[in-house]
Amino acid sequence: MSFTPNQIVHSITCLTSKCIELSLCNGQNYPSFNHIGGFTEVSFPGKEHMSLALRNTPYRELYNSLLAESAFNMRMVDGALLQLSYRFRGERLISHRLAFFPSPDLTEFQNSPEVYELEELYAEIILKNIVPFPIRFDFDSNQTVYDDVHHPYSHLTLGQYANCRIPVSGPLTPSSFLDFILRSFYNTSHRRYCEELPLVRGAFDETISVREQEVVHIRLPA
Repeated sequence: MSFTPNQIVHSITCLTSKCIELSLCNGQNYPSFNHIGGFTEVSFPGKEHMSLALRNTPYRELYNSLLAESAFNMRMVDGALLQLSYRFRGERLISHRLAFFPSPDLTEFQNSPEVYELEELYAEIILKNIVPFPIRFDFDSNQTVYDDVHHPYSHLTLGQYANCRIPVSGPLTPSSFLDFILRSFYNTSHRRYCEELPLVRGAFDETISVREQEVVHIRLPA
């Protein structure tokens, strides 16, 4: 199944508005179109600063730079930054970069636990043993970059490790990415925020190879 650039913009816009409604997001940049050399990019103002995430700099400096440049779609209530960027040729998806950058400095929450301890959503934020690390889902259809198993078309990278590329069955839609983030980091025992997101059916076509399915991988719902 394919999703057009317009559908992706609509989906990100609806998801952002819903996260604001749920009081999960307190800063946002709505998606916009950029037309560059025959490509259509669906991204956010400040997208030109995404290259900051590829620099060999301490994570705290990286996060602060992204925050200063407003290089994000959403800033979550705990300071985490979400980036969603898609590139199309015509209506065919060429690549995407979906990233989650948790705040490296939780002292605001940890030094004032009385403000947050009544909210179960913040229960883990004020724990001293939490180690924030970035998460990124990448997709690139470029066959010159692809290397079976070692550099899958679609993969998950944890903690900015250059060679951490966990195979993923295919590109993620915005709703799949947000569902993963909310389900993993923002649900509580009393409230499943991910289940309150707008329902968007469908998925991009699978890109995972047979060999990649024989190692540990992530399979997206159909």
